[in-house]
Amino acid sequence: MENTARHLDLLTRLLVPQTTAVLTMELQNGVVGPDALLPALHEAVTESGMLTIAGRVCAAARDVGIRIVHATAQDRTDRAGAAENCKIFALASKRRSHFGAGPVDIGTFGAQLVDELNLQPSDVVVPRLNGMAPFTGSGLDQILRNLHTSTIVLMGVSVNLGVFGAAMAAVDLGYQVIIVRDAVAGVPTAYTNDVLNYSLSMIATIVSSDELLNVWGSI
Repeated sequence: MENTARHLDLLTRLLVPQTTAVLTMELQNGVVGPDALLPALHEAVTESGMLTIAGRVCAAARDVGIRIVHATAQDRTDRAGAAENCKIFALASKRRSHFGAGPVDIGTFGAQLVDELNLQPSDVVVPRLNGMAPFTGSGLDQILRNLHTSTIVLMGVSVNLGVFGAAMAAVDLGYQVIIVRDAVAGVPTAYTNDVLNYSLSMIATIVSSDELLNVWGSI
């Protein structure tokens, strides 16, 4: 009970609405939808039900005045200025060559956020054209600081790459990071749980959506 009380006290101190932002990571049709570049990731997202949970967290955050920021990946159709310096970028290029388009090309359905997030005019969308993590090649850090953010509530994909990179960069930049365990996904699921338990737990506070909503319900 004492540990539970301390945990609740920590969350209450970190999750002040005026200095908290919810950050979603690449919850886009072309990343987690049926036509995703990585079918296994789509399967993991679908089986976990995390999109519905992420949508519920976003709605609850808006209700208490917390800003929602969506970090997205987008590609120019000609890929001008982009690098193909790792396996996942090479996979995207192979798909582009085969189908004539990439999964998250600017202006396409794949680049759009999933419906479950219920994008609102108050939300901020921060796209990036390069790199793997959302703080690279975007104005995300400046935007969050201009919103007076000190705590980031992180949801999205994948724990393998993007979520891990986002959390690491955010900690390096001085933010407090809270990861919503049931609103992130990666592959395989057992590996995802290990990363959360043994790596990300060292740099972020790992919570369930229910814990988060309980704190916001008391505000």
